[in-house]
Amino acid sequence: MKQNNNFFIKNLKSVIFFGESKNLKDFIEINKKLDIQSIIITTSHQSKLISNDLKFTVYNKLDDKLKNFISSKLNPKETLFISLGARYIFDNENIQKFFHNNLVNFHFTRLPLDAGSGGFSWQIMREDRIHNQLVHLIDSSIDTGPIISHQKSLFPKHCQIPQDYEEYKIKKSKVFYSDFISKVIKGHEFPLIYQTNYLGSYNPRLNTLKNGFIDWSIQSNDIFNFINAFDDPYEGASTYINRGDFGKLHIKKVHLHGGESSNHPYMSGLVLRHDKDWIVVATNGKYCLLIEEVLLKNRNILSEIRVGDRFFTPKVKIDDSMSKRIFYDSKGLK
Repeated sequence: MKQNNNFFIKNLKSVIFFGESKNLKDFIEINKKLDIQSIIITTSHQSKLISNDLKFTVYNKLDDKLKNFISSKLNPKETLFISLGARYIFDNENIQKFFHNNLVNFHFTRLPLDAGSGGFSWQIMREDRIHNQLVHLIDSSIDTGPIISHQKSLFPKHCQIPQDYEEYKIKKSKVFYSDFISKVIKGHEFPLIYQTNYLGSYNPRLNTLKNGFIDWSIQSNDIFNFINAFDDPYEGASTYINRGDFGKLHIKKVHLHGGESSNHPYMSGLVLRHDKDWIVVATNGKYCLLIEEVLLKNRNILSEIRVGDRFFTPKVKIDDSMSKRIFYDSKGLK
């Protein structure tokens, strides 16, 4: 509950997780050790991402059926409700009257910076190396509620692609959640930190297959970061090649390389050399890219790439990727 600009819960008995997270097993195990009941409620789309050995209940809308299910299982006043990327719309009436202001969201950036979605891809594109474990109260807007607790750290140097960032987040989340829930159980009062409304940024959702088209006209660093942003666990940034009928290709495992002769903007995308296990590709800048994976339907066709080939992306593809906003609902991509 929220009272006198503090957050606390008296006599916490249960935790309900909305959505999904790779940390769910960790969180439930922590709750079990603390004698706290755990329930997972998710949507049909997100349920596919939850481990089969976890029990969960599917509701695609926050309606009376969902609320009746909750009321039949526990006392909402003695429950912490946690959103983990939940696809539900929480309005003020439900937040206050049904959830009793015990509804929080776990976020992983320095709010009000990076509100919204897009995972770590936006941070990788911008070379943001600061990680933040954060929990805030949910209000009727997106990621704007008062901050309850947070903990900053630096991503290790080896973190380059979303999978690296995600693995680091999972490790830090386990520690952060354990500390937070232990304090809640003890009745700790968290002073609320209210977010400013004149500072911050919002990131819309991304979809690799729709947004991940490489613009070869941009600078070397920007291409490098863009490709990294759509690397594992995603399909890879998309482009084409000006030979044969390969169709759309996906590029992964790239390095920024300054050991070649200088480039000219017209050279961007040209394959300058093939070194068996990688190719050297010119960019619109002083660096080249070393590329280890060029994927065609998950098959690495690096050996089929020839010196003098050019990677390119039709402008219509780039314009389309920037002009259409991505939305997900309870059933997935809209």
